[in-house]
Amino acid sequence: MTRKWTYEPLTQEEQRLETDLAEHYSASPVISELLVQRGVTTVEQAEKFFHPSMRDLHDPFLMPDMHKAVERLNAAMGSKEKIMVYGDYDVDGTTAVALVYKYLQNFYSNIDYYIPTRDDEGYGISNAVIDLAASQDVKLIIILDCGIKAISEIAYAKSRGIDFIICDHHVPDDELPQAVAILNPKMEGSTYPCPHLSGCGVGFKFMQAFARSNGLDPAELDAMLDLVAVSIAADLVPMVDENRVMTYHGLRRLNSNPNTGLRAIVRICGLSNREITIGDVIFKIGPRINASGRMQSGREAVELLVSRDSHDALRRARAIDQYNQDRKELDKRITDEANAILSARGESDSDSKAIVIYNKNWHRGIIGIVASRLTELYYKPSVVLTFSNGLATGSSRSVQGFDVYKAVDSARDLLENFGGHTYAVGLSLKEENIPEFSRRFEEYVAANILPSQQQPSLEIDSVITFSEITPAFVGMLRRFNPFGPGNQKPIFCTRGVLDFGTSKLVGKRQEHLKLELVDDTAGKVFNGIAFNMARYFDHIHAGRPFDICYTIEENKHQGAGQVQLLIKELHLK
Repeated sequence: MTRKWTYEPLTQEEQRLETDLAEHYSASPVISELLVQRGVTTVEQAEKFFHPSMRDLHDPFLMPDMHKAVERLNAAMGSKEKIMVYGDYDVDGTTAVALVYKYLQNFYSNIDYYIPTRDDEGYGISNAVIDLAASQDVKLIIILDCGIKAISEIAYAKSRGIDFIICDHHVPDDELPQAVAILNPKMEGSTYPCPHLSGCGVGFKFMQAFARSNGLDPAELDAMLDLVAVSIAADLVPMVDENRVMTYHGLRRLNSNPNTGLRAIVRICGLSNREITIGDVIFKIGPRINASGRMQSGREAVELLVSRDSHDALRRARAIDQYNQDRKELDKRITDEANAILSARGESDSDSKAIVIYNKNWHRGIIGIVASRLTELYYKPSVVLTFSNGLATGSSRSVQGFDVYKAVDSARDLLENFGGHTYAVGLSLKEENIPEFSRRFEEYVAANILPSQQQPSLEIDSVITFSEITPAFVGMLRRFNPFGPGNQKPIFCTRGVLDFGTSKLVGKRQEHLKLELVDDTAGKVFNGIAFNMARYFDHIHAGRPFDICYTIEENKHQGAGQVQLLIKELHLK
């Protein structure tokens, strides 16, 4: 589907702010524009942005209930109570459990962890696990990346003498569980400065408060920021405020002295002896950790992440890598099956604004990925359902700007359970409710989605010429890392570029373009790569001008300072 290129020049007020910044960053004028777009409007803010400091992390006790949570944890440890650390089976949940369990284990031995299986137990806490905890004399459960909607389960736990501390970041309902403490920056009335923490990030803030209350050296906890960075990148939470600080320092840890389990994954991914980036976490490290919970058990991911033995970690990483291979094959098969069903329904030509698709034989661990693929392909909010534990269970994904959580919530009376974020929701319902849910989901989307949200767009940060891509500019651009939602890698547009005469087709099937480009402002040839754009070769090779949208990548294979343009799209003239 062709994307609409959009570029919004700075407003007059933004231009005024940009001019003040441009005086300070005069070597690279475009940099000030990029900063203002990101809400960075003063030199002081820019210096903090370019130099993320641990001093800029917020006081954890600003989060509601933090004092209660620390007090209950200290009491449990003082009384030698059994503690269970419980979490979701995805990357965010398993990194959160690994962090809290591994950190507390340094000071306390009467502690264990539990990760539910996706197929047998499903998302969140269950009465069966509470019974298991009671049989093991557990008195306190710290639940991470879930629990905010477990009202009846936590009430049952209370009746069995078990307290809960909830560390969650999903949207809460009006009614809240009867936990001792609820740590969630999205709580109604919360004034915590960073509402967009990952689940692991909430766990880190809890441990930060625990360490401070007990006068512990923060260095031991800060050494676990690599786990937080992985959770932030994989869960696609906004890369702003303290998320950006934690990711910056977590990536430094990942590149210097990572967690033993993460080091094994880095080796399996072929990332040893090279700089690990956010992209590596999103596309290589995160999917492998996720594959454990999708294909087998998220507990295996935690076992890897808490391992202290390099040989044991490497063995576990190899097993998880195989799960990821299996996941890829299953993902492709189910996506192809879903596309076949939708093609038979005429979805591409349909006036429908949303997709709901159900197949009771699909693997539960893959449907979230399939929902993402369908949303990308058809550019419609999508729900993919399968059958598990007596219910239709599914995942929903959304298009840019549309709140799919509200769409699912509009049919909550048909659901057994649901929870999630603006762009991703998990849900379950009775099989007989699927037709009515489909009708109401489509009805809500049709009534609320905007025309601008029904066509994919490519948002351009700045229109530049090749002469502006100087070593100083590339050096400043590097300091915008780490990238993510809220601080995406800048996309540039250059108009009227030409083939230098040496561009060619590459790839096994000659499907990619290896470009050598010039424009009329610079006497330098710029290398570029355009994946799956061979259809444009004849136009380019004929010497006709065209426009390109691209990101600027440093090509480390060609030496320091060498850049390559990663072409997102091109428009022929």
